[in-house]
Amino acid sequence: MKNILFVFVAFCAIVFLSSCGINAGVISNLNSNATEVQLSSNNFKVVDKINGSAKVSYVLMFGGMNKKQLFENAYSAMMDKANLNGSARAVINMVTEEHIGGVPPFYYTRTVTVSANVIEFTK
Repeated sequence: MKNILFVFVAFCAIVFLSSCGINAGVISNLNSNATEVQLSSNNFKVVDKINGSAKVSYVLMFGGMNKKQLFENAYSAMMDKANLNGSARAVINMVTEEHIGGVPPFYYTRTVTVSANVIEFTK
C-alpha cells in the first residue's frame, strides 16, 4: 500500500511541477522583395534592435487566430517600431521565435516574437 501511495504522489509531483512548453526559432529572410544591397564596405551603421510580439490563447483547441495571422501581427508590430520613413534604413537579420506553453489540449498559449536589426546607410 505504501508503494502505491508513493508512486501516486511521485507521479502527481512530476505532472504538476513540470513545465509544458515548446520553443522554436527560425532564422530566415521572409521578405520576398528583390532588393540587393552590398554590405562589403563600411557604409552603414547599426541604429537599433527592434522586436514585435503577438500572443493567442486556446481553450480546448478553440479560440484565437490562425498561425499565419499571428506571425503577420508580430511582424507588423515590429515594423511599426522600425521608423524607416524618410531615411536610408533597412531591416536585417530577422529572427522569428515561437513559444507554445500550457497544458494542451485543455489550455495553451502560442507566442510569436519577431526581432531584427535596423541599419542606416551613411554613404
